[in-house]
Amino acid sequence: MARHNPSASDHAGAVKARLREELHKYLVVSGYLYVCFVAILLFKIAVLRDTGVAYLPLGLAAAKALILGKFVLIGEAVHVGSRVGARTVLQRILRRVVLLFALLIVLVVVEELLVGWIHGHPVAQTLAEYRHRLPEVLAMLLLLLLILVPLVVAMEVSRAMGPGALRDLFSAPPGQASAADVPAQSRGSGAS
Repeated sequence: MARHNPSASDHAGAVKARLREELHKYLVVSGYLYVCFVAILLFKIAVLRDTGVAYLPLGLAAAKALILGKFVLIGEAVHVGSRVGARTVLQRILRRVVLLFALLIVLVVVEELLVGWIHGHPVAQTLAEYRHRLPEVLAMLLLLLLILVPLVVAMEVSRAMGPGALRDLFSAPPGQASAADVPAQSRGSGAS
């Protein structure tokens, strides 16, 4: 006869809830990145159409969004940029943006080397082509930085407000959310 252990079922329920929460975060972050990458690709397609090149690599945008979304959440899980004491939320945001941006730069370089390897190019040739496309790559990196800023801001503001507070704030009808809903440490001293 099997005994029912309530603490084991409570633990399993907590693990399922945690997995569900992490999957939701992953889908939201990846969805945001996908929309941003599709916008960049559509712009690139519009520019290349004038030169006679036509392609629509939406699968590439999805793959990049899923991969980068996972890296962002891994960075969140290991507290990238959060371990060094930040006196303000703004400092924490800046650190996280810089560190995630550095990670994305490394990933872009690795991606370029992998694409060159898949096409059978030696590393020297891939790097030479990479240098030739440097303005395009720098523009893409700047766009990635601009994409990261609102993402990290939303994550850090949500963390500062407490679990679910930002989601509740955005899902409340207009006029329902009040200053009382925001934790005291988040409000300025000039609140009435």
